[in-house]
Amino acid sequence: MYRIDDEQRRARIGRRHLLAPSAHTRSVVAVADAVVALHATDAATVYLSACARLIDPQVEAVERALYEDVALVRLLSMRNTLFTVSVAVAPSVDASNARTVATKERSKLLKHLREDGNGLDERWLADAERQTLGTLTARGRATGSELSAAVPALRTKITVFPGTRQEAVQGVASRVIRVLAADGRIRRDRPRGSWTSSQFRWTAAEPWPASDPAEARAEVARRWLHAYGPATEADLKWWTGWGVRETRAALAAVGAEEVLLDNGAVGRAAPGDLDAEPSPEPWAALLSGLDPSAMGWADRGFQLPAGHRAALFDRAGNIGPTVWWNGGIVGGWAQRGNGELVWRLLSDVGRDVSQLVEAEAARLSAWVGAARITPRFRTPLERELTA
Repeated sequence: MYRIDDEQRRARIGRRHLLAPSAHTRSVVAVADAVVALHATDAATVYLSACARLIDPQVEAVERALYEDVALVRLLSMRNTLFTVSVAVAPSVDASNARTVATKERSKLLKHLREDGNGLDERWLADAERQTLGTLTARGRATGSELSAAVPALRTKITVFPGTRQEAVQGVASRVIRVLAADGRIRRDRPRGSWTSSQFRWTAAEPWPASDPAEARAEVARRWLHAYGPATEADLKWWTGWGVRETRAALAAVGAEEVLLDNGAVGRAAPGDLDAEPSPEPWAALLSGLDPSAMGWADRGFQLPAGHRAALFDRAGNIGPTVWWNGGIVGGWAQRGNGELVWRLLSDVGRDVSQLVEAEAARLSAWVGAARITPRFRTPLERELTA
């Protein structure tokens, strides 16, 4: 069996994830496509991940792609997580993941409505959605609060988990809006406030055309293999949230080739993608929490020393801001309240590397400017650095 070692896997990250300076691009869309999808749970992550890979990092470039050109869109998709993808990739992600998520979200909301016991049902939900869409179409865009003020149905309160210790009275506005977004009938528009804000406005949208889920899964697998391969079947299953059957079928449809990894596991590579890739020039990077280069695999052993995990992950398994050197995670960083960027190297990488990290920190500070970044998922090292 052909072998691809850890050094080669790290070299591919530098080139294919556009992290080495020679691989940087001027296109925000090219960044998203290079890593298949940008994590978008934390509003700032999309900007931090994109600008880390741009020749000329600018908030305005990302905003233009998201809100003017609408060349990037957010989808609730893999692992029921919010991602940002290009419009070229969106139909495949929609059919392979987002449709399933949307169905589950609608079923969950209808279950809560029925359990409330006040006669709220599918007809009530359809009417609430129709009113919400009508309001958005008339206004052009609105926040959730503005929609609630304009649509009486969205001010309805329901009791969730009745008769249990989790029983609570909640409004339905955010749930109805979430279902509409999952269905692709509305999308996030510019937020109120700065680019780090999660208080999005909403605008009407058209659902993506229906396509065959199996073909869509094969296309997503093909793109993922190019960006993250070689990697294991378990890695793809975890990243997508698919079942074993769907994962294996997608890999078979692509014609993925088996390779041997350094840890002894059998990995998969895209067809014909076995040749050694030249290592890029030495590079350092400061990547955001949940950056795709740290979230592409279930097993990150080839890039993350086991001893670093406790400092860089929160209790739920979310990775925080990281410092990289030649495809490996060597430390973490944070921004203090006064705007100062601070970092700590957890690996002994030498003085020259520290100077490259310092240069990257200066580059990051230059485009972030007066913005303040607090990760949504805070890790032990990030908290310590900002204390």
